[in-house]
Order: sequence, then C-alpha cells, then structure tokens
Amino acid sequence: MATSVLSSELQELVQNELLWDPEVTSSSIGVTSKDGVVTLSGFVPSYAERMAAERAALRVYGTRGVANDLTVKLAGDRIDPDIAKDAVDALKFNLSVPKTVKVAVRDAHVTLEGTCEWWFQRNAAENAVRHLAGVKGVNNFITIKPRVSPEMVKAKIEAALRRSAELDAKDVNVVAVGGKVTLSGHVRSYAERLEAERAAWAAPGVTTVENDIFITP
Repeated sequence: MATSVLSSELQELVQNELLWDPEVTSSSIGVTSKDGVVTLSGFVPSYAERMAAERAALRVYGTRGVANDLTVKLAGDRIDPDIAKDAVDALKFNLSVPKTVKVAVRDAHVTLEGTCEWWFQRNAAENAVRHLAGVKGVNNFITIKPRVSPEMVKAKIEAALRRSAELDAKDVNVVAVGGKVTLSGHVRSYAERLEAERAAWAAPGVTTVENDIFITP
C-alpha cells in the first residue's frame, strides 16, 4: 500500500470493517485517517459498541493508532444505583474476578478499584461491566500486586513471544523492572504489536506494559 494513498485507502478499509463487524450497529460513525492514525467520531448506543468500533479500526492493516471520539448516546438513561447493582452482580458471578474488586458509579460511568494478582482478572472485571445497560464509560483503577521476580517475568514473556503463531518475535526486546515491562524493537503490523503486548500482560506479576515497538511493514 503506497504511502501517498494510505490515508484514503485506510479510511475506506476501516469503514468497510465497521460495516462488516456485527457488534457495530450504528450508522452515525464518521471515519477519517492521517498518517496511519484513524479518528472515529459520531454516536453509538452503548459503551460496548464504542469499544467494538475501536477494536475494528485497530484490526485493519495500516492502522497505527486510533483516536476514539465516539459519544455514547443512550435511548434512555438509567439511574446510578440501578447500574451499580447490576455491576456488583456482574462482578460477583464472574469467576475470574476476585472479591477484592470494588465498584462505584457516578453519572453512568463505572469506576473499578481494588487489587488482583493477574492482568486477566483486571481485564475480566472491566469486560463484566462494560456491556451493562446504561453504562457510558468505565474507569479501571484496579492495581496488580506482583509476586514474582523481574527475571522470571522476563523469561516467561520471552517464551510466550516465541510460542505465538501470530507474531514474528525475533526483533522484539523485553526489559522487566519490578512489575513494569518495556517492549521495544519492531514488528510488521499493528496486530503483531498488540499480540506482543497481550503476551506481556499474560505473565504473572505484570503491573504495567510500556509498548515502544515500532511498526515497519
């Protein structure tokens, strides 16, 4: 894909991906692109659809980043206590979410706080509440408490990168300091960059991932 036509072609590709994705139902989404950065604007009926549109744009080859300016416009607002009750129940019945996670709701925005041991638990808590009716946004302030050495974290991430069928990891470097992991080097696509970050988050004790990997198609 030539650089001189990248923006116009990328815009069309993202628009087609949004139309293809069954999770994206809104016909009020605008798409622009410049230098590989896609901007989404307009309105969607739920927070879940807002995030689905972002994921769809990130999947498209040539996308280097997404500015998600979509606004959640609900057909009818729900009061915070009702949303909070649903959120508490959703967390309670999700076996991946520890009891140390707490929830608060203000102006239809859900805030998650507390601690967990794994990134997948933190992610599961957010996924449990983002699809609830009436939710306009989710703030995830859950912290991960590391229990392993940086050397073990680094070794486990490097092994996971080598195993991944979706990633050519020979040019990816890993540095672990405490629970913070920094990825550097270069990959061929945004999808590979995300796969490297996912593999890093999956290691035990990781609290932060700084993804400095460059994309060189």
